[in-house]
Amino acid sequence: MARRYDPERRQRIIDAAIRVVGSHGLAGLSHRSVAAEADVPLGSTTYHFKTLDELMVAALRQANEGFAKVVAARGGLEDQGADLATELAGLLGEWLAGDRTGVELECELYLAALRRPTLRPVAAEWAEDLAERLGRHTDAVTARALVALMDGICLQVLLTDGVYDEEYAREVLGRVIPSGAR
Repeated sequence: MARRYDPERRQRIIDAAIRVVGSHGLAGLSHRSVAAEADVPLGSTTYHFKTLDELMVAALRQANEGFAKVVAARGGLEDQGADLATELAGLLGEWLAGDRTGVELECELYLAALRRPTLRPVAAEWAEDLAERLGRHTDAVTARALVALMDGICLQVLLTDGVYDEEYAREVLGRVIPSGAR
């Protein structure tokens, strides 16, 4: 039997993994559940991703792109004259206003790095990239503090099933940013 050429299979497997985690959490993720969701043979998932950690790394990397796309689309972090607190609060608002399942999934994969060391470098990429962008407006310590505060605000909204309060976020972010920083 000839092997069927399927250049999109790897991507379909990653997309399926994201859907599985989105609907069943990390506990529901297995090669078998992903193969069923992607409608591919089980061997395809293990061919492209030898371990579940490899699959989670690919899924987390793709999920990280969600926030990066919001940052790029707004473009405010590239503007040295922008009010940083207002821009960051707006970024969080846009991200949290999007697909809630996607935001929850990204956070779940991000937090999975606590127990899965192979995920840590990918989780750190997001924080380091954002801190680097913020470092163009303020010092490195403040940039890292802003990333941590944004993480905390997102987790509070998700864990309490609350509504994002952009004005509150702008206020607390502004308290961390030194006067004169842009």
